[in-house]
Amino acid sequence: MEKRIIWRGVLAGAVAGLLAFLFARIFAEPQIQQAIDYEDGRDHAQETLNAAAGIPAHEHADPFSRAVQGNVGIGVALILFGAAMGALFAVAYALYLGRSGRLRPRSLALLVAGGGFLGFCLVPFVKYPANPPAIGNEDTIRQRSGLYLLMVLASLLFLVLVVWLGKRLQPRFGNWNATLLAGAVFVVATGIVMLLLPSSGELSANASLHSATETPGPLTDPTGRIVFPGFPADVLFSFRLYSLGAQLLLWATIGLVFAPLAERLLAPGPRTAGLVTA
Repeated sequence: MEKRIIWRGVLAGAVAGLLAFLFARIFAEPQIQQAIDYEDGRDHAQETLNAAAGIPAHEHADPFSRAVQGNVGIGVALILFGAAMGALFAVAYALYLGRSGRLRPRSLALLVAGGGFLGFCLVPFVKYPANPPAIGNEDTIRQRSGLYLLMVLASLLFLVLVVWLGKRLQPRFGNWNATLLAGAVFVVATGIVMLLLPSSGELSANASLHSATETPGPLTDPTGRIVFPGFPADVLFSFRLYSLGAQLLLWATIGLVFAPLAERLLAPGPRTAGLVTA
């Protein structure tokens, strides 16, 4: 039974990854291209300043073209990512199956998908939002990746503990009040972790390469004259909005696709039930 549930999760995740790719290709990819164009223009301006100062230029070459990266690369990556998230979703679903009281398989699927979006995406996104190319200090990328992973693990751990706490509080306070209390504990716990962890801007500021906002400011020459503008705020906002939208679409699709598959597997119709009884 568990294997059949997991394979259905992988299938739902792959479908979700495909839809997330189509969404990202239409909405997020143009923002990525604008960010890359900005980075190329800024690099060209920096090389001009370096040449005037007698500093030799450095050549940068990407092993894959933008067409490959923006189509095949992101498409394969999102489908594989969706399949992996679908498998993890199915494992969590199987663990809670039978421990969720009177919840129907379809309702449980939607709740687990909502928890996956909250733990894997929304909570970490609040602390460490997604950045397009040209944003972020290359010297702190390992630190930022490690902190993001830590935020994901903390949010998932808190979700598990909150579910356990809600069940413990339910007999005393009732279902609604227990849910509110457990949710408040989750908000407080994640808020404390967010306050304790440094922001990406603080890491960049410590590296003395970017401002505390992390967003590249205007590029100036030795006289202080602006030779290239700062990173466009509207591109940053749009990219983050569409990145979050792609994740929401992915997890919503996982739940909506998996739900009827689980319902058919775990709650067969009258005709199937009659055959099994006979």
